[in-house]
Amino acid sequence: MTQILTPERATGRAPGLGAAALGASTLAAAVATATSYVLQPELSDVAAGIGASLSTVGILAGVPIAGYLLGLALLVPLADRVRSNRLIAAQLSLLGAGLAVAAAAPNPVLLALGLLVAGACASTGAQLSSLAGRYSDDARRGRTVGTVTAGISAGIVLGRILGGALADQFGWRLMLVDFATACVLLGLAALITLPSRPLPPTQRYAAVLAALPRLVWADRALRFAALSGALWFFAFSLVWVGLSLALARPPVSLPPSTIGLYALAGLLGMVVTRFAGRLADRFGWSRVVICGLLVTAACTAVLGASLTRPVPLLVALALFDAGLFAAQVANQSRVLGLDPARPAQLNSAYMTVYFVGGATGTAVGGLVLSWAGWPGLAALAATALVFALVLVRVGVRTR
Repeated sequence: MTQILTPERATGRAPGLGAAALGASTLAAAVATATSYVLQPELSDVAAGIGASLSTVGILAGVPIAGYLLGLALLVPLADRVRSNRLIAAQLSLLGAGLAVAAAAPNPVLLALGLLVAGACASTGAQLSSLAGRYSDDARRGRTVGTVTAGISAGIVLGRILGGALADQFGWRLMLVDFATACVLLGLAALITLPSRPLPPTQRYAAVLAALPRLVWADRALRFAALSGALWFFAFSLVWVGLSLALARPPVSLPPSTIGLYALAGLLGMVVTRFAGRLADRFGWSRVVICGLLVTAACTAVLGASLTRPVPLLVALALFDAGLFAAQVANQSRVLGLDPARPAQLNSAYMTVYFVGGATGTAVGGLVLSWAGWPGLAALAATALVFALVLVRVGVRTR
């Protein structure tokens, strides 16, 4: 693949992100990602607050995810063309505005509009991981991307917990206002700390968007990376959705507050992401991905047999998340290094396919649990992981 010479590559070195910029990026990625999940524990209160049925609010809970997919496709490529500090500041401010509209919404229509805007702008996390790849040299790319990805992981793991805690204390509307305020403040931090150098586009924006579907299939390495990532994100979403439902049913029958605490097992994955980036820099992306998937597949087998045993279930969940987060960091670091001139375009294509896999796992989790039970669901997740491992092994030979 021909690489276009950018200003930072012309000098033979990347400018890098300072400690302040990296810290602001990681925190912004965490908060932006968390906003797509903060309402999920409070759906009954939301329904009462806007005079809607639970079924209607259940549909609205999926609106941020739909918005996020739009953001991956439409907004993430802007990170290759717009000054980094201005882009992230503007998008975080718009995210805050969307949350403010949702907080004030008197009806489902305005709530859906606010959540759609917020969901699209929550893709800021994916933009920031693209920028981490752009402003890192080859020897440190995995470490830097891993740090920002740790923020995204924290948002996924802690979003429901923090949102539920704040909503219980102040109500769901003020909780959204709190997150909106945090987004605006982080936007100011991004404006001050992130690089402000111009990024001259090499293609028209419309051409970039039109090329995204073709990009996945034209680049064999990107195709294998995206499809394998989609498979393990499918398994991840399938397990977590199925687990939440299975723990609420007999014979376990846990209350929602206790079920939410199981998400704390994912904290190990958040910690692992930074170290996974370092390992990818030192030993290569493929070894980290393969080891992560092997650990995860083994843990999936344990999960299938441990629903009524909390200790092995929590240990297996922690290692399950750690293995997948490690694989994701290494895989994404590889994607961002395929063409340093357009990391955001590659990341947009990769994350869109990746997220489709996760959305599919979320959508079918309840059906699979009803048809096959918890052991059958775990078996399906393990099968997806095995196929992902096969694709990774084949993809190793593409570069």
